[in-house]
Amino acid sequence: MSNKNKTATSDVGGLRTILRTLRYRNYRLFFGGQSISLIGTWMQRIALGWLIYRLTNSAFLLGAVGFAGQIPTFLLAPFAGVLADRWNRHRMLILTQTLSMIQALMLAVLVLTGTVVIWHIVVLSIFLGVINAFDMPVRQSFVVEMVEKKEDLSNAIALNSSMVNSARLLGPSIAGLLIAAVSEGMCFLLNGISYLTVIAALIGMKITPHNSQPERSEIWAGIREGFTYAFGFGPIRAILLLLALVSLMGMPYTVLMPVFAKDILHGGPHVFGFLMGASGVGALGGALYLASRKSVLGLGKIIPLASGVFGFGLIGFSQSRLVVLSLVLMLMTGFGMIVEMAASNTVLQTVVDDDKRGRTMSFYTMAIRGMAPFGSLLAGFLASKIGAPNTLLIGGLACLAGAAAFARKLPALREMARPIYVRIGIIPEIALGIQSATELTMPGKKPI
Repeated sequence: MSNKNKTATSDVGGLRTILRTLRYRNYRLFFGGQSISLIGTWMQRIALGWLIYRLTNSAFLLGAVGFAGQIPTFLLAPFAGVLADRWNRHRMLILTQTLSMIQALMLAVLVLTGTVVIWHIVVLSIFLGVINAFDMPVRQSFVVEMVEKKEDLSNAIALNSSMVNSARLLGPSIAGLLIAAVSEGMCFLLNGISYLTVIAALIGMKITPHNSQPERSEIWAGIREGFTYAFGFGPIRAILLLLALVSLMGMPYTVLMPVFAKDILHGGPHVFGFLMGASGVGALGGALYLASRKSVLGLGKIIPLASGVFGFGLIGFSQSRLVVLSLVLMLMTGFGMIVEMAASNTVLQTVVDDDKRGRTMSFYTMAIRGMAPFGSLLAGFLASKIGAPNTLLIGGLACLAGAAAFARKLPALREMARPIYVRIGIIPEIALGIQSATELTMPGKKPI
């Protein structure tokens, strides 16, 4: 075979590896519906910020509305996790997506009729925040029900991340054109319509109901049980704590991005757009890298490495005064961010008991989304006192410290996970064939 044919065969094989989870009908439906809906979601995010600033000309209200939309996740995610373990996740997703559609259409009507005022936006942002607090843990724990072979779970999670970041690149561009040509209301309208695709996809699925937890205990008891389970097991606790630290200290870099674009790099809106776009391209590259991996092996080592890459990217960006260098560092930052988040998601879904999956993923949601509003407030406060570059430098150093602490504990964490892998047959030379007799779902072949 010629080198050209070998290369073509290799490319086809690599593409099949990346897209292998799409052979499952349910996941294929989910992927198609979400791909369209997420573009609408990013359109709404951009249009909402522009609308708030157009109505109020207040940077403070931009942050306040963002806080109002994010804080429900921190407060309500644990309750959502209990319900995700007790109720039918498929039906819960249909409900949350329907309510999200209603929220977008209400915004569209208010803007297109010219009757919108700021309190409408605040109330509807809180409403969407409550919906998302329930939607995210349910959606994260629902992935395992769409993938028949659990060894493909990591690929499904990585493909989901690539889908989110592809929409992150397309949505804002489309929103900018629509806002200039028509109004923000058209972005909200199209987002509301886009939810029909994911709702139709969910309805078209054929799902075998998971074994729900009996509703004998109170919700508070269920939350305590989930907390004890998640934070009582070293690998889960370590991953959640690292995620929370990175989200608190590192993720708010997006809040400070306009400051860097205008005051540090002496650019305009186009520089801001390039910086955010570079971060999105890096995140998409990270997601595709994870999707190309054939197994879950080695993800435990990748988690601190990716956190370190994210931290180094932030430190370098905080000191850069050149646009080109800053764009390269944003690529690095986006790559590290998404690899750390998606790899952590995969390992969590690997080691968790199915009857605790919803609650564990609610803590994952709290660590990522729940810490974001506090991180934004902290970043804003520090930036006003010591400047944006020093604030980002501190955030990057904190991410590096967290990565180093996780890496130091990694050998012990692997030993903690080993008995689970042996019991279910993930380590085949020790316990071949036991996997089919277990309730746990482990796609890897050795501890994290």
